[in-house]
Amino acid sequence: MTHVDFSELSVKIFADGADLEQIKLLASNPLIKGFTTNPTLMRKAGIDDYVAFSKEVLGVITELPLSLEVFADDIEEMALQAREIASWADNVYVKIPITNTKGESVAPIVGELSKAGVKLNITAIMTLEQCEHVAEQLDPATPAILSVFAGRIADTGRDPLPVMTAAVEKFAASHPNVELLWASPRELLNIVHAEQSGCQIITVSHDLLNKVKLVGKDLNEFSIETVEMFYKDATAAGYKIPVDAS
Repeated sequence: MTHVDFSELSVKIFADGADLEQIKLLASNPLIKGFTTNPTLMRKAGIDDYVAFSKEVLGVITELPLSLEVFADDIEEMALQAREIASWADNVYVKIPITNTKGESVAPIVGELSKAGVKLNITAIMTLEQCEHVAEQLDPATPAILSVFAGRIADTGRDPLPVMTAAVEKFAASHPNVELLWASPRELLNIVHAEQSGCQIITVSHDLLNKVKLVGKDLNEFSIETVEMFYKDATAAGYKIPVDAS
């Protein structure tokens, strides 16, 4: 195919960011099926009150899934934060990293929280083994998301597609309450990769979402526009190359 019609994809696109105005705009975009954020994105956006910002977003995103992350490093403190965040709204998925900074597994509290009905988004997953380890703890009656950081896997020179495909095949029948999420995409083409893997969700940053208008663009036209950009920038900078015309 020459290009992809994103409206016909099976994979759901979740907008990933902490810009409230962008979130408000994207809330009415039918292409967007959910939202995610994290403390790093919030800090970059200048957010200084985690709770106030989260509840402000929940005032905008009232039905679509919204993932909000714990930031404690102690495992039991993570569980306490998770319960508090989950109490804010029914559409909240609580993001919990696969381990803390000491490498201690969160599997015990994942089981505890899932059995209590807390919808979880287990994040920072990099391997199929991590998926398997944590999925064993999930209550089959409670929805959950496993966020595999495919973009970061690719950053190491490894192809994330086999990992995602294997995870989808592993959990499709045995864990129908679990959705696989392709996290940290680097380009719009990763949405096609996510579709190919069979995973249910991909997070896409606000910056990448701004490039959706380029999908299907005529490449000859795009080439000329690129040349025009180089020319205009060189002219605006006043660059000169003395040449001998003789």
